[in-house]
Amino acid sequence: MQIRSTTAQDLDVFLGTVHTAFGRFPETPDENGGGLWWSAAEMDRGVLAETQGKAVGTAIAHSFELTLPGAVVGPAAGITAVGVLPTHRRQGVLTEMMRYQLGELRERGEFLSVLLASEGEIYGRFGYGPATYTRRMTIPGKSAFRTQVRTGSIEVLPRAESTEVLEQVYDRYRRTQPGALSRPHRWWALGAGMPPVVPAPRYVAVHRDDQGVPDGYATYTVDNGTLTIDETITADDAVFAALARFALDHDLVTEVVFQHVPTGHPLRWMLADFNAGPISAEMDWLWVRLLDVPRALTTRGWLTDGEIVLDVDDPFLREHHRYLLTVEDGVAECVETGRDPDLELDVRDLGSIYLGGTTPSTLVRAGHVKAHGSPANADALFRSERPPHCLHWF
Repeated sequence: MQIRSTTAQDLDVFLGTVHTAFGRFPETPDENGGGLWWSAAEMDRGVLAETQGKAVGTAIAHSFELTLPGAVVGPAAGITAVGVLPTHRRQGVLTEMMRYQLGELRERGEFLSVLLASEGEIYGRFGYGPATYTRRMTIPGKSAFRTQVRTGSIEVLPRAESTEVLEQVYDRYRRTQPGALSRPHRWWALGAGMPPVVPAPRYVAVHRDDQGVPDGYATYTVDNGTLTIDETITADDAVFAALARFALDHDLVTEVVFQHVPTGHPLRWMLADFNAGPISAEMDWLWVRLLDVPRALTTRGWLTDGEIVLDVDDPFLREHHRYLLTVEDGVAECVETGRDPDLELDVRDLGSIYLGGTTPSTLVRAGHVKAHGSPANADALFRSERPPHCLHWF
């Protein structure tokens, strides 16, 4: 078996292989040439596994920015289109592709990669850990609010006329939200991904502040009495409430489905009836894999000063290191040390706690992390200003 990097000339073979791996057929481009999930593919960042000259496995990386705690924006490789032909599964193809790809990312100088896991059991063994979570909420239409809602100015636009405002509002939002990924301009221009990036028919409720500047939006459809919101984008809870109130007051709507609500969001507390907004689903979203632990830890922001010794095992890359992390005045230093550890953990668990969405003590209680002493110090150190949340699909 040969593992190699791809070029633009491999696009057709790459697409044919990954579609076969998932049992799907390639979509037909629309008249504008957009709206295809693969249209933003960076073919110089792809991987092909070949046996006897035939492609049997694929993977590729997107060039994103990831917002870290402390509103620090860093580079992130978004891994996707990972597939192996049904005839070649359980023969080590995926393992070798993942090892090759992680090596390529390191050669590029990248310190972390992220992905959306279609099956949670697969990617942990390659060092990825779930780091952000999202909730679906279903609320009856016309539900009353306990919170006084500042309505501001809301304008409804068709998706076809909204690309510029969607791109601008999302970009401002993602720079302040831990766990959020960038949506490069080319994604919007190509209509790559899922709604609202893909130009599928949608309505866009745009909220504007007192100066008329857009500071939030919600994209939605209405079908058989159900208003479904793809995403609500704003860093302001009052604007979120105004957009939610707008959706719940929509005529001929019996229920509103919020597809993505951040963990810990106060929406349920804003309602007059707390039980009117049950969580109908909760799922993992962004998985994080650290490739350069010292660089990753010194790049993110820190809200609490302190120090901790981390004993980090990376069985997939056959590495084991012990680090002293010291934070003073919000600036971190991370060096190798021989001191006794405060936490012993797998690199996948370090990925889970990296953005602040999972506390070390939770993983200690789950039996995945070993703490020498109380993990309270680690909980305080790794916390984020608010729970990390990611909406971007790739």
